Amino acid sequence: MTVRWPRLLTPTYLSQIIRNQKNPLTALQIFNEAKSKYPNYRHNGPVYATMISILGNTGRITEMKEVIDQMKSDSCECKDSLFVDAINTYARAGMLDEAFTLFKNIPKFNCVNSTESFNTLLQIMVNESRFEVAHRLFLENSCGREVRSRIRSLNLLMRSLCEKGRSDIALQVFQELDYQGCYPERETYRILMKGLCGDGRLNEAKHLLYSMFWRISQKGSGADIVIYRTLLNAFCDHGQVEEAVDILGKILRKGLKAPKRCSHRLDLSHYSDVPDAERIKQLVNEALIKGSIPSLVSYSAMAVDLYNENKITEAEKVVKEMQVRGFRPTPVMYEAKVKAFCREGRVDEAVKVIEMERVEGNCVPTVKLYNIVLRGLCDGGKSASAVGYLKKKMAKQVGCVADKETYSILVDGLCHEGRFVEASRVLEEMLIKSHWPCIDTYNMLITGLCSVGRQYEAEMWLEEMISQSMLPPHSVWISLVSSVCCNMSNLQVCDECYNLLRTS
Repeated sequence: MTVRWPRLLTPTYLSQIIRNQKNPLTALQIFNEAKSKYPNYRHNGPVYATMISILGNTGRITEMKEVIDQMKSDSCECKDSLFVDAINTYARAGMLDEAFTLFKNIPKFNCVNSTESFNTLLQIMVNESRFEVAHRLFLENSCGREVRSRIRSLNLLMRSLCEKGRSDIALQVFQELDYQGCYPERETYRILMKGLCGDGRLNEAKHLLYSMFWRISQKGSGADIVIYRTLLNAFCDHGQVEEAVDILGKILRKGLKAPKRCSHRLDLSHYSDVPDAERIKQLVNEALIKGSIPSLVSYSAMAVDLYNENKITEAEKVVKEMQVRGFRPTPVMYEAKVKAFCREGRVDEAVKVIEMERVEGNCVPTVKLYNIVLRGLCDGGKSASAVGYLKKKMAKQVGCVADKETYSILVDGLCHEGRFVEASRVLEEMLIKSHWPCIDTYNMLITGLCSVGRQYEAEMWLEEMISQSMLPPHSVWISLVSSVCCNMSNLQVCDECYNLLRTS
C-alpha cells in the first residue's frame, strides 16, 4: 500500500484518500494509520461518516461497528446522516435489533439532532410490519428534544396504515395531531385523502376537505389541486356526480379562491348529464385548472399526478394548455412523463422526450432523467440499446456524467438478458470510473459467466471481488466449480479455482 501523505493532514484530505481506495480494508488501514503518523491530527465527523459509509456499503459490518465505537470514544461532533447510513446497513443485513440499539445509543454520541435517523428507523420497522415496535419507538422518542419534526413521522404512520387499508386508524392519528402539538401540512392531507377515498370512506373524506379549507388553503394554492382531484374523482367513481359538482363549486370558491370571472365561465350544470364516468372526471380536471388562477404550480401538480396514473393523453392536454398560457414544463414534469412512457413500454417515445421536447423547452437533461430512460430500455429487453445510448447520447451531453446508478442499471439489465460478456465490459468501465459495484452485482455476473462457459472471466471477477475484501457466497463458488468441472480439459483454470477456494 503506497500513500502519498501530505506535510499537513486534514480530515478533508484523508476523506479523499480513503474514498479512492477500492478495498475497504485498505481504506480502514489508512484511516487508522493517520493518527500515528500525525500526533496532532484528530478525526472529525465527516471523515468518520466517510469511513462508516465505505464499510457499510461493502458489507463490512464488524469493522463498521468498531469505527462507530471509536467515534463515540473520540466524542467528536457528528451529523445525524451518519447514523442513517449505519441504520440502513444493519437493516439490509437483517440486523434490526442492532439498528434499534444504535439509535437508542445516539444520545451517547456528540449528536444534537436525531430526526432523520428516527424517521429512518421508524420507516424500517413499519416496512417490516413490526408495528408494536414502531409504536413504542414513536411514543418514546417523538417528544424528545433530539427529534425536531414529528409531522413527518406521523405522515409516515398514516401512509403505512392507508396502504394497508386502515384509513380509519389513520384518521384517528390525524385527529390526534393537535394533542401532539403538530400542524398538518399539505402532504398530510394528501396521504389521508387518498387513503379515505381508496377505502370508500367518502363522508369522512368530505369532512377532511372542509378541515383543509380553513387550515391549509386559506390563501388558495395550485398545489392543492391534486388533493381536490382525488376526492372529486372518488365521488364520480361511486356515481355521486351531483355531490361531486357541488363540492367542485365549493373548492373553486373556498379552496382555490378562484375569481368570480373564472367561476362564471364554468357551467357545471351539464356535468350530471354525462353518462361516462371517465369523461366526467376529465371535465372535473379541466374545471380545476380553468376555474383557478393559472399558475405553474397548479399545472405542474395536475400534469405530474396524471402522468403518475399513466393517463398520458390527459396529462398532455394539461401541458399544452400550460404552454399556451406561457408556462414552460419543469424538470419534474419531464421525469414524470418519461416514467409514464417507460411503464407503458413506450420507451422510444420516452427517448424522444429527452432528445426533442427537452430541447424545445430549453430544459437541460439530468443524470436522473437519463437513468430513467436507461432503466426503461433495460426493463423492455433493450439493454444493448441502453449501452449504445449511454455512449452516443449521454456521454456527449455537457455537464451530464454517468454515475454509479447508471452503470448498475446497465450491468443488471445485460445480466438479466444473458448478455454476460457485454455486462463484463460495462462493469470494467464502471471500475475505471471509480464507481465500486455492490456484492450482488459481482455475484450475478460471476454466476452468469459460469453458466455460459466463460470460466476465465468469472475467475478474474472473483479475484477482483476478493481484492475488495468482499466474501462471495457459497452459490458463487458452487457455480464456478461446477462450470470448471464440466470442462475438465481446462486443468489450469481448475487448479487456479482450487487454489482460490483453498485460500479464501
